[in-house]
This record gives sequence, structure tokens and C-alpha cells, in this order.
Amino acid sequence: MPFTLDDFDYFLPPDRIAQAAVSPRDASRLLVIDRAGAALQHRVFRDVVDYLRPGDVLALNRTRVIPARLHARRIPTGGALEVLLVEKMGETRWLAMVGGKRAAVGEKMVIEGADLTAEVVEEREEALRVIEFSVPVEPVFDAIGEMPLPPYIHSKLEDPERYQTVYAQIPGSIAAPTAGLHFTPDLLLRIREMGVQLAYCTLHVGPGTFLPVKPGQIESRRLHSEWAELRPEDARILNDAKLAGGRIVCVGTTTTRTLETAALYALGTPPDQINQAGYAEADVCPWQPISAFAAPTDLFIMPGFRFRATDALITNFHLPKSTLLMLVCAFAGRDRVLAAYAAAIQEGYRFYSLGDACLFL
Repeated sequence: MPFTLDDFDYFLPPDRIAQAAVSPRDASRLLVIDRAGAALQHRVFRDVVDYLRPGDVLALNRTRVIPARLHARRIPTGGALEVLLVEKMGETRWLAMVGGKRAAVGEKMVIEGADLTAEVVEEREEALRVIEFSVPVEPVFDAIGEMPLPPYIHSKLEDPERYQTVYAQIPGSIAAPTAGLHFTPDLLLRIREMGVQLAYCTLHVGPGTFLPVKPGQIESRRLHSEWAELRPEDARILNDAKLAGGRIVCVGTTTTRTLETAALYALGTPPDQINQAGYAEADVCPWQPISAFAAPTDLFIMPGFRFRATDALITNFHLPKSTLLMLVCAFAGRDRVLAAYAAAIQEGYRFYSLGDACLFL
């Protein structure tokens, strides 16, 4: 029977939504879920080392969140607009989500806090617009931009770096790859010292990760595309580890989507068939070396997807009816995931971006 959006729903008491990050980062809780059916284990995140083995490789998304929320005023009326930059399209052109009364093509605005104007040059679906700035906006990010926290976080972060991973390097995301927020430099050093290698990818988190699922989207298996990259040197680390008997432990759903995209490209899959191939019967051996790539991916992972790269998954607790929850259900089974979520609610775990973590083995 085909899945519907309601199959990925659950009730979360509002007081379970984390409003602040714990300190230190690795003091958050860790719920360990064995896909083979063993009992749940309740641990602290730094205990993740107990579940890693020499020869494994930990795969991390090194994207960095940009201060992408800008405040603007319409020209000439002065009406308020909020501009959330989503994707750079040129030196002064950006795809953005524009909030406020509908912004049409030709709408001009002045950006607050800077000698900067912008104009809407194209309308996309919902609140997405292509806007052209008068000059490049990046030089004034730090002066006028705000960290684009999710709407369910009602408190401003005292330290914006707490919404960045400690290994973030490549600016481009409008939301953090939150599974990585639990790692500290000391924990990563300890992991390396036990013989676990680190490999990095980049996926710049855009609206496809968090926009509500639309009617028919499950059937079409399409997300808004997001830029992703796996460098040759990191693909080599991953492939060598797998060929030597190690596991790929993905940190986060963004890393999982990147590596699974790389695995499909290794099969020679054209970009416009990437989703279809993800659900096709495997016609190769259980492991085939994955490919380096740099391209947008719209891979939509939900139950029925055939994982080719991911052996274990570290991730946070995700929103009901979200594509992120669908990915986790695809990896570990819908019934098992929803039962684990129910147990986590009962045990007082903290949910969503600044909350606790799960480890799926």
C-alpha cells in the first residue's frame, strides 16, 4: 500500500522542542536504535565512541550557515519585508524567500542597515523569488544579516556559533546540519585516535530540507534541489574503508543524501533519473565504489529507497510529516522509528534542531 503524509505523523508536546543548545555540545542525550531489533539504549552523545569501530569512517557535512535573514522596506511605501536568501545565482542575484505582502516582479526594496537596494526579477513557487541586489551582499552579511533559526525556536542564540558545527567551512546553508552540532574538537580527536577516519562532503541546506511536503510530492519523489559535493579525496577515503570491511557512519540526513546521490552517480545514473534509480532493484553487488561529484541533488529518500552507501546514521529527532523523518523511516523502518520517538518523548528527550540525537545501527 502506498504511503501517505499521515503515515509520518506523530504528536509532540510543545515542551519537548529544544529552545537552547546544551553545553558542552557532547553532553546531549543519545538514543541508540538497533535496526536488528535489540532494545533501545539511552546514552550521552559522547558515548557514541562505544558504537564505532576501528576502520569505520565518519562522514560529515562541512557546510556553514550564512546570516541569510535580511530585513527590508518597500520602495516607496516603506512596508516591511523579510528576505531569506536561499541560493546564490550570480554576483548580485539570489534566490530568496520573501515574506510579507506578496512581492511581485518589479518590486523594489531597500535593505535595512546597509546602502543596498534590491529588485524582484522573477517569481517562483510560493514565496520564492529571484532578486537582484544593487551590489554584492556578502560583504555586509555580518553587519546586517541574522542567523536563520527555525520558526519553532523562539529565543535568540546568545552565541551564533552554537548553530554551526565545529568543522563548518563552506558558507552556503540557510539551516545547520544539526546532527553535527553534538561533536566537539576533543570528541572528534578521540574518534580519530581510535582508528576511525573522517570524510567530508558538502550539501548546502536550502528550502527543500524543511518546506512542508505538498500534495503529490510523495508520489513524484521530488525535493527542491540543493547543491552537493563529494571531493575525490573524500570518496577515496569512503571507498577504501568499505573495501577493507569498515562501515560508513553518516552524520545527518544531508550527508546521507549526498553519499546516496554519489552512489547512484557511480551507477551512471543521469541527474534527471536519480530518484527513479534510488527505488529500482539493485543490479550490482552490495557494494560498488561511489563517485565524486559536484552538482545539485533533488534526491527524495522515503521508505522503499535502496541504500547503497549508508551503514549507520546519526541524526536528530525530526518534525512530523517532514522529508527528514521519511528518510529516517526509510533507513530503519517506519514502525521502529515511530516507536523509538514515542519512547523518547516518554523519557524526556529534547527534539528538533537544538535537541538530542539518535544513532541508528
